[in-house]
Amino acid sequence: MKTPYPDLPESRIAYIRQVPVSTLPDEIREQLPGVSEVYGIHTEEGECLALARDRKMAFVLARQHDLAPVSAH
Repeated sequence: MKTPYPDLPESRIAYIRQVPVSTLPDEIREQLPGVSEVYGIHTEEGECLALARDRKMAFVLARQHDLAPVSAH
């Protein structure tokens, strides 16, 4: 999706948003005992590329993979 906002970066955008652990598949939930929310790194189309335990790490991971992270609510 292309947005008409001029302040967005020109590179590939990654949307960072909170994801309730309860919505994740069983095999992933089993790896996150005691965790209620994680942060997902998503493509413009909404595909989840990765999960991180905190927001800061999600932004770092996106940048390390040449993505321009922005918050999505």
